[in-house]
Amino acid sequence: MAVIAVYSVKGGVGKTTLAANLAWCSAELDRQRTLLWDLDAAGGAAFLTGLDPAGKKRAGGVFARDRDPASVIRTTAYPLLDVLPADDSLWALDRQLTSIGKKRRLAKLAEELGQTYPRIVLDCPPVLNEVSAQVLRAADLVVVPLPPSPLSSRAFELVAEAVREMGKGHPPMLPVLSMVDRRRALHRAAMEANPGWPVIPWSSAIEQCAVRRAPVGVFARSSPGARCIAALWQGIERKLAGK
Repeated sequence: MAVIAVYSVKGGVGKTTLAANLAWCSAELDRQRTLLWDLDAAGGAAFLTGLDPAGKKRAGGVFARDRDPASVIRTTAYPLLDVLPADDSLWALDRQLTSIGKKRRLAKLAEELGQTYPRIVLDCPPVLNEVSAQVLRAADLVVVPLPPSPLSSRAFELVAEAVREMGKGHPPMLPVLSMVDRRRALHRAAMEANPGWPVIPWSSAIEQCAVRRAPVGVFARSSPGARCIAALWQGIERKLAGK
């Protein structure tokens, strides 16, 4: 079992779109039973996989152990891909986890869910608090999407610092240049400065994910964006295999 966290302290970097598409790649391309766990109260991950809001505030109860995660998990139209959706109760997740006082509550829940799901993809909120600390304790790999900009570079340093503070047991990080437009000099410079980082291009097909409410591989499998995300997933699997 492996937990892959898609995390940034900055919003608007394509985090949720990337998390949903990576989870789909795990299920569709690798045929692994996969859970997309939405920790962001905005609830975008379920939306992007075609699920409508359930209308019940149940996600927080999973952390309080008042509710069995199986009662909250929903199946998608895609074989082997399930979603543990977010709802408004997660706006208080930082306070809830602090009150519970169990620093590995998320990790323990992930371990239990891992008996059913060999791959768990976390769509993390853009925060730096107890939620992010629990994510870093639970994750086997942290994927950090970064549009080429100085603010994104600063956000990456904040994530890297939080990871380093964990000491020797911290999970590896995988920075990913996202929403890259090769026509822009700043974006080309970012690629040249970080030649080993995966690149997800700016893509009208990827933007259509929110319109079609489906992973890009479902409706534009041969598009550059879909191929880059599939290649990224393959790279993630290689990293997990080499741990």
